[in-house]
Amino acid sequence: MARENLRATVLGFAAAIAVFAVLFYFAGVDELVARVTMAEPTYLVGILAITLVWLVSWGASLKTVLGVLGVDVSVVRSFLIFTGATFSNNITPFGQAGGEPVTALLISRSADTEYETGLAAIASVDTINFVPSITIALIGAGYYATEVTLGRNLEIALVAVVGLAVGVPAAVYTAWKRRYDLERRLIGALTPVIRTISRYVPRVSVPSNDGIERRINGFFRSIERVGRNPRGLAVALGLSGIGWCCQMVALWVAFHAIGAPIAFSIALFVVPIGAIAGVTPLPGGAGGIEWTLAILVAAASSAVSFDVATAGVVVFRGFIYWVPVVLGGLVMSTESARGWRS
Repeated sequence: MARENLRATVLGFAAAIAVFAVLFYFAGVDELVARVTMAEPTYLVGILAITLVWLVSWGASLKTVLGVLGVDVSVVRSFLIFTGATFSNNITPFGQAGGEPVTALLISRSADTEYETGLAAIASVDTINFVPSITIALIGAGYYATEVTLGRNLEIALVAVVGLAVGVPAAVYTAWKRRYDLERRLIGALTPVIRTISRYVPRVSVPSNDGIERRINGFFRSIERVGRNPRGLAVALGLSGIGWCCQMVALWVAFHAIGAPIAFSIALFVVPIGAIAGVTPLPGGAGGIEWTLAILVAAASSAVSFDVATAGVVVFRGFIYWVPVVLGGLVMSTESARGWRS
């Protein structure tokens, strides 16, 4: 199992390198290197600080959700857990979908709670993070549309955002209304799969049907507790919104750093749209997100060419991607050194 995960990660990074190679080819390697290396250090320090505020904000959002579930962790601990979660998402294919099982394990070990509680917490945080991202993207796109005429690429992106703004909440609402039926179906579908897989995993006993049902029930009950706590949801949404704003400010500052400023309204809607590209077989969306952001920024700003847009995006992603990878890697290494003991 571990060998298969490692193989998938290696193949994902190989694909990401290929995607970056094509991106840098079209942007021009020499021009790209020249612009990135000429970035103003003061701005770079500012982007680093903004990145840390983003991680603290979303870590505090995770702390809020865990608090609703009766798990008490400190702000520092929630920050470390979230950086570890982001590390997992950034090195596994399909972004959050690939990293959440590892993240749930990290939460359960770090916060001394059940695995299904950790999974419910991170799943809730991911869902909560969707709301402000799409809301801010719609506001930014709407404001930008009053200033200029949207090109074809931006029209397609706006249609995608509107579709997500309508489709995802509708799907979540439907799933919530039918959660008990969904729970029964999952128990029936997952029980034989889990029992079969556990037979081939070393040092893992085969769980009983009742044990599997209890854990799945625990996951759904945890989701319900979060959904029925308006105050906790409001606080988590507010912290999530702060985190998204930090990412948008970071992109805006990155273009100032390379001497090619863009309108802040552009950053408002391209960052959430770029995040959608993270749901790819590439680790953390590496390569796909850069392509998406560079295309959108170049399409949105007549004063910024594709090569300049790529340079600004590389500076931005250099912090947003690699800072949590480095910090989160240290967190995960520490937990691994402890042997993931319960």
